[in-house]
Amino acid sequence: MSNKAFEPAKLGSLTLTNHIVMAPMTRSRALGNVPNELMAEYYRQRATAGLIITEGTSPAANGLGYARIPGLYNQEQVTNWQRVTETVHHHGGHIFVQLMHAGRIFHGHNLPEGSEGVAPSAIAAAGDMWTDQEQMQPNGTPRALRTEELAHVRDEFVHSAKLAIEAGFDGVELHGANGYLLEQFLNPNSNQRTDEYGGSVQNRARFVLEVTRAVVEAIGAERTGIRLSPWGMASDMAHYPEIDETYTYLAEELQKIGVVYLHLVDHESMGAPAVPAQTVDTIRQKFTNTLILSGGYATAEAVNEALESGRADLVAIGRPFISNPDLVERLKTGAPLAEADQATFYAPGPNGFADGYTDYPTADGQPAGTFSPSYQA
Repeated sequence: MSNKAFEPAKLGSLTLTNHIVMAPMTRSRALGNVPNELMAEYYRQRATAGLIITEGTSPAANGLGYARIPGLYNQEQVTNWQRVTETVHHHGGHIFVQLMHAGRIFHGHNLPEGSEGVAPSAIAAAGDMWTDQEQMQPNGTPRALRTEELAHVRDEFVHSAKLAIEAGFDGVELHGANGYLLEQFLNPNSNQRTDEYGGSVQNRARFVLEVTRAVVEAIGAERTGIRLSPWGMASDMAHYPEIDETYTYLAEELQKIGVVYLHLVDHESMGAPAVPAQTVDTIRQKFTNTLILSGGYATAEAVNEALESGRADLVAIGRPFISNPDLVERLKTGAPLAEADQATFYAPGPNGFADGYTDYPTADGQPAGTFSPSYQA
């Protein structure tokens, strides 16, 4: 089998250094919901990925949901994200920001003063989430968005996408997966609306497609991607009869809109049911721009097989990037992968926020700050 994974790849007008994507992963280090120097260092260490997709970043204060996740809706956030993008670009990487409105996945403690949890319908998601004030607490009950408010929420995504380009990002990924706001509109268990945004498959997909079209009009199709999780169950997303019909329709419409990529995530490796192969095949047939597959990839062999088979144009890898800042090099050379400390995925260790974040060494035991050939202290 060839090493296609490590050959240059095209993504729209971009030429990526390889076919490996660093998947978006929430890390909760953005104090005050503002990016910082530690985050710039984290992404710099991983800039050998062909493409980095950032952690979920809210386009509005109402969409923050979790503790210490970043936003991209004001000038301070733009200025601080510029430090991240400049650093990644300096080290030869490309980076998209994932715009994630958490919707009903929220607790009031995690929202700025004056903000509120909103969703398609006033239905709380099962489960708890972390708050720095009171530790684990049940998800809040959102307020249902009024029909006349939806254009404003759409425009928040557009405004954030424009700010992303101002901040130097190569593009944006709309987070339509994992049970957050956009997927909440798609799923009839979280969307029980009776207006034109609820009911039929086409109505439930309407808001996702309106947001996507508006972002494409604002920043261009080659700068716009979207992430979807058909058959996913994250964040209390129950299965429903029209799943395949929904995602076939979305794939057809997203192809018409012309987004540069569709990013499909399969959570089987984390205990969820696998996305049926036929679902992926159908989406692959309907959507002919770049298809990124994500879920459980951790070896060069698995990545190359997905690429060589034609199922994927790029392959995204998540958790292995946490503890292996030099993951691309390790996969290329066959070096063993380091295990991550799950206790520090979303929270600092005893020595501060760098614990389990920027302190993982390279395969040769050196600090990650020295692994990139272009790195200068």
